[in-house]
Amino acid sequence: MTLSRRQALGGIIAGTAAGTGGRPVAANPVPPAASSGPDGVCVLWPQLDQGPYYFDPKLVRADISDGRPGAPVRLILKIIEFGSCKPLAGARIDIWHCDAGGIYSGYSGQGDKRDTSTKDQTYLRGTQMTSADGTVIFNSIYPGWYPGRTPHIHIKGFLGGNTVVTGQAFFPDDVSARVYSGTSPYFARPVPDTTNTTDGIFNDGQMDGGGIVFALTSDGTTMAAALTIAIDRSGQSGGTQGWGEKLRDLFGGR
Repeated sequence: MTLSRRQALGGIIAGTAAGTGGRPVAANPVPPAASSGPDGVCVLWPQLDQGPYYFDPKLVRADISDGRPGAPVRLILKIIEFGSCKPLAGARIDIWHCDAGGIYSGYSGQGDKRDTSTKDQTYLRGTQMTSADGTVIFNSIYPGWYPGRTPHIHIKGFLGGNTVVTGQAFFPDDVSARVYSGTSPYFARPVPDTTNTTDGIFNDGQMDGGGIVFALTSDGTTMAAALTIAIDRSGQSGGTQGWGEKLRDLFGGR
């Protein structure tokens, strides 16, 4: 039996949520707390590969879906300073990800047979500036999968001058499995060949604080994926992969 979009999303979120150990998530799409530790202590976001599919279409917009079919997702990102946990206002945040079929906009040689081109398209890409409370919100769809990668969202932050930080955020494997098996058009390719536990880039993040997984909620129609990102611009955190000024600029990626 094929579920409707509303039924599928309701069932997905009734399952487990990132970082909750399988406990039900809250009813309202509120970003998670900046830190579960003592006041003034934040966990650094691991800086991860940009990947081969970045370009800047110069589109400042909240809705990046461009009509692509898929389960609607509201991405809620809160950017804070490492240590003080103060909001980082006025930072430029770019995000990009593949569509339900695992295809990025703007590139050729994609798809399971490497024969799909999306040259001159800009779907599922966009830019916003963080608000006074450090937040940006993008309306998009749940990303599909492509060979060798678990579902993910790319995030790049421009913090002024030459300071650029780059990362990836992930979704719980069980949620992805439910989306892909019960929601159109994902069920055309329902079984990813890679999960979080077998994705090398996810595991790179785990080595320095964890492959970062969204906290999820839903109103039955739209899924909310929330994340708080702590950025160390001082370079004093001591991490090797955290988002910080001392770290390498990943414009080249892989």
